[in-house]
Amino acid sequence: MSSAATPGAGSTDATPRRTGIDDESEGDTEPLSQDIAFEMLSCERRRDVLHYLRQNGGTTELRPLSRQIAAWENDKPVEAVTYKERARVHTALRQGHLPKMDSCGVVEYDADRGTIALTERASDLEVYLDVVPHDDISWSAYYAGLGGLSIAFATLTLVGAFPFGLLPAGGGTLVVGLLLLGSAIGHRLYERRMRVGSDGQPPR
Repeated sequence: MSSAATPGAGSTDATPRRTGIDDESEGDTEPLSQDIAFEMLSCERRRDVLHYLRQNGGTTELRPLSRQIAAWENDKPVEAVTYKERARVHTALRQGHLPKMDSCGVVEYDADRGTIALTERASDLEVYLDVVPHDDISWSAYYAGLGGLSIAFATLTLVGAFPFGLLPAGGGTLVVGLLLLGSAIGHRLYERRMRVGSDGQPPR
């Protein structure tokens, strides 16, 4: 086992730096890298930790956090969570996820006290917090399809093809506008529901 360097002895501090994070003593606020952000959010339990913290003012303790995540994972009320279900989550968080999130600067985890708090660097994850389920179509693909449909609709209306030619003047524009408005409203509501830290259960 290596010994700590003695001050004034001319030795070099060999303490490893935390991945993706500048030395806090230097006061740097370099944002998290994209790789670190995706590493944090690619795991469902880490997303659940962020979800719970954002719902509860950014701080919590390990016991209530474990109980709530166990309730989400087993789709049951917190009061119905068994000791084994909570213990399984508690162990995984304590030994793996929370130390990893702490080392990446996303949370501050005090293992002795069992406390967890979001850091300022956690705000760098904001842009990545919208969850898109694997079996859902992306909104970019949806809007591309809607754009193609709108162009086809406008073309058929302009050439007077039946039954589009029966629409009154400006009718085609109104239909396209309503489609876009409805899509924008639906998109906004979907984003709110599928965002980490929104009300209710975490998005899956």
